[in-house]
Amino acid sequence: MTGVEILLIVSIIIETIATAIALFLVNKTRFSAMWICCIIGLVALMVQSAFRLLTPEYLVISDLAYAWVGIIISISFSIAVVLSRYLVRHVDLVTLQRRMLENRLMTAVLRTEERSRASFSRELHDGLGPLLSSAKMSLSAMSKANLNDKDRLMVQNTSALIDEAIRSLREISNNLSPHILNNFGLARGIKNFIDRLATMHTTKITFTTHLRDERFDSNIEVIIYRVVCELINNSLKHAHCTEIRLSLELEGDNLVLNYSDNGCGFKVADVMDKGMGLSNINSRISSLHGSFRLDSAPNKGTKAYASVSVDSTLAHLSGSDLKRLNIKAYE
Repeated sequence: MTGVEILLIVSIIIETIATAIALFLVNKTRFSAMWICCIIGLVALMVQSAFRLLTPEYLVISDLAYAWVGIIISISFSIAVVLSRYLVRHVDLVTLQRRMLENRLMTAVLRTEERSRASFSRELHDGLGPLLSSAKMSLSAMSKANLNDKDRLMVQNTSALIDEAIRSLREISNNLSPHILNNFGLARGIKNFIDRLATMHTTKITFTTHLRDERFDSNIEVIIYRVVCELINNSLKHAHCTEIRLSLELEGDNLVLNYSDNGCGFKVADVMDKGMGLSNINSRISSLHGSFRLDSAPNKGTKAYASVSVDSTLAHLSGSDLKRLNIKAYE
């Protein structure tokens, strides 16, 4: 057996396997016509290979048959190639629908989380707040009674503790559901958060923005606010920094956040794998189809960049993508 004959036999075996796979796919997908054309072309290739293997010396009639087989192969695969564009468009449509479903699921999760935070905040403020206020009023009434110095000092200390509890309750309630953010927008919400931190930490925090009363989609405002809070809290807790700088600007249709601190830094790969907070930041920005980048190294500080489109909930889709959404099936 010559080398050419061995190659022809191998070719026939490969074509047989490919034909069997195409037969399987005929009933498994909606593109039967394309797979049938592939089957016809593969069968014609097997016939052609067998023809060359069994008739090494060509007769006139064999040449004519060989030519017809070649035409059948060309036509079959040409039609299959034309039909394959519908398969490609169908795959694109399914991918697009999956991306939109993921976006809706993430949006639903974030909204549920924010509603839970707001509900818990109201329960704390409206439930526990009045109780503490009533306790403070009772202590104030007691302080007017005829008490000895020891009892008066105890009442004063208890009153001071209740004042601290009330302040902590307001802080927790505001962190759970920032009213400034909901009522006045992103820039005011972030500034209010930074001002409150300034009373508790010595780290210098510089916030610059040209935004004033601009309002964006509620998902965008909440996510950017949570990202800023997470970055600042991480720097204050772990970076041992003395200065934090952040800016928030609207560049065209993109809301851009730049953040940096002069802390101890870290290896990004190690923290992104283990740090739940940074992973949440990445997930939140991804839910808006934005981009997030984190740069840091030991003793080099930390820099973060985030950008999201404020155009619409479908801003991440191109015009052709939006047209595909109107396709009920492949044409």
